[in-house]
Amino acid sequence: FGTTLHHLERLIGRFRVVVPTVGTVASTVARTVRGWPGNPIVVQRTQDKYDAFAASCAALAASGFTVLRFDLPFRSARPQGPPRPGSAERDREGLRRAISIMREKTGGHLFLGGHSYGGRQSTILVAEEPELVEGLLLLSYPLHPPRKPAELRTTHFPNLRKPCLFVHGTRDPFGTIAEMQSALELIPAPHALLEVDGSGHDLLAKKAASDLPDRVAVACRGFLSKAAVGRTTAR
Repeated sequence: FGTTLHHLERLIGRFRVVVPTVGTVASTVARTVRGWPGNPIVVQRTQDKYDAFAASCAALAASGFTVLRFDLPFRSARPQGPPRPGSAERDREGLRRAISIMREKTGGHLFLGGHSYGGRQSTILVAEEPELVEGLLLLSYPLHPPRKPAELRTTHFPNLRKPCLFVHGTRDPFGTIAEMQSALELIPAPHALLEVDGSGHDLLAKKAASDLPDRVAVACRGFLSKAAVGRTTAR
């Protein structure tokens, strides 16, 4: 991320950086961001974090993007830990509400994205209601539980009719690259797989983190330009 900020400094000049964190790692984060452009401010309080995300979205909007970042209902009710059994339908309803808000606020193409469980619920929703969005961006899709490769979460894949871009680490315990490639063949819509070398489920490997946003952006542009043609694979 620091490398990306140096690129931004050369492109746009002055800007402000706010880094949300938690108390247990705040000192480590503060040491890490020393020397980054933008005079980073490390924040820990919940309200400070919400303010920081709001400022980030405002900056993206000013540059031409419309962005809605939101928590699924299970996460709003439970700040930590995995989703509980029975929460999936309510979480998909949360996705529907978010899509509805974006349709009201902006025109043009709309893409739904999510990490891990959020991405899985997004695919299930769009498989059932393909008219909701124009495509999907899926980070670290949880293909199966760790060490349980037979328990695949792909029964809805044959019903995915909108372009899907998957971003997946080569060390993700929820699915190997080979397993992902095999599973994606079930999807009839155009799809692509962007491999992140050395990354696990969080996609935060040091050698990949600095250029990952740029790689994802380039992959999105290239994939969407080819989506109408047919299936494709990005690496």
